[in-house]
Order: sequence, then C-alpha cells, then structure tokens
Amino acid sequence: MKLPGPLHVFNEVLAFLLELAALAVLAWWGWESAESIAPRLLFAVAAPTAAAVLWGLFAAPKARIPLPPTGVLAVKALVFGAAAAALLALERSGWAAAFAVVVVVNTALATLDRRGRAAF
Repeated sequence: MKLPGPLHVFNEVLAFLLELAALAVLAWWGWESAESIAPRLLFAVAAPTAAAVLWGLFAAPKARIPLPPTGVLAVKALVFGAAAAALLALERSGWAAAFAVVVVVNTALATLDRRGRAAF
C-alpha cells in the first residue's frame, strides 16, 4: 500500500517527532531516576545517547549496520518500548499508552508505505 503524497510526508514527519520524543522521555526518565546530581546527569545523558546510538547503527535510513526489515522493527520496538516503559515509570500511564498506540500506527503505516513504494 503506497500512501498518498501528503499522508506519506505527514507520517514521515510524525516518525521523526516520535523519535525525538523517545529521546526526550528517556532523558526525563534518567533525570528522575536518581536523587543526587551526578547520577541524574549520567542517566539523563546515557539513556537517550544509548538509544540514539542503537538507532543510528541499526534503524536509521542510513544505518551503519543495515538490518533486514524485521531487525529494524525490533530495534524500533526496543527504543520506543523503552520510552513507553519510561513514561510508565514516570507515572504517566495515559501518555505511555497514547505514545505506544501512535508509534504502532505510525510504524505500521510506514512499513506498508515502504513495501508499496518498493513494488513500483
């Protein structure tokens, strides 16, 4: 299924915003995960950095280590799942559920769109 032009662009922009949101949530979780300043800073920087490195290596459009589509989906599930779990840990269950639903719909549409575009 190939998405119409405007919907394709909207879905791609949404995907990017979800990626940024995941990094922000992981940083927020890292900051809230400790009492003193040093561990707060460490976790607030390390959690999103680890996610960004993982994403850049395996899930980005120009990934350093290309994976088959199922591998890319697994990496995305890990990063987005970690962000949803972080929202739960931050006691934001409604936001966690909403984030997870939007990620699943966005990823499903993007996957179908890529397959549709590859067929042409």
